[in-house]
Amino acid sequence: MEAIGAVDELNAHLGLCATTGEKDALAAQLITLCAKLFELGADLADTESSTPGAKRLLPAGAEQELEVWIDGWEAVLPPLRHFILPGGSERSARLQVARAVCRRAERSLVTMGEAGDALPPGALAFVNRLGDLLFVMARVANQAAGVGEVEWRGK
Repeated sequence: MEAIGAVDELNAHLGLCATTGEKDALAAQLITLCAKLFELGADLADTESSTPGAKRLLPAGAEQELEVWIDGWEAVLPPLRHFILPGGSERSARLQVARAVCRRAERSLVTMGEAGDALPPGALAFVNRLGDLLFVMARVANQAAGVGEVEWRGK
């Protein structure tokens, strides 16, 4: 239930991110991600979805589409030269919150696996890549808003 709740919370954050800012390609991808997270939540709730050959809603290899999206968005961004802090535009800040919730969902899935609970195939890889995608999307949101990134320089 912890993992299902974290995935549900993440889904709600992504819905909020999709309504913040322009109705653009970023918003469209966020809505698509909401549907995929709903599928993942349903798979987690269905104890049979982890058995070989079982019907799953989140398709196998779903994380590969996220890799393509990451590569596409990174192509329009300047390379990172420093660590960056969350913030900038409102949409970027919300995406960073969603990224942190995504990492909590990922930790919940790891805990499930360590406890001996079977995970739907690909669930952990999907959530892991989603966290990285949300980081990149937060950078894109700042760029689209014309807001610079806040670099962490350390001491």
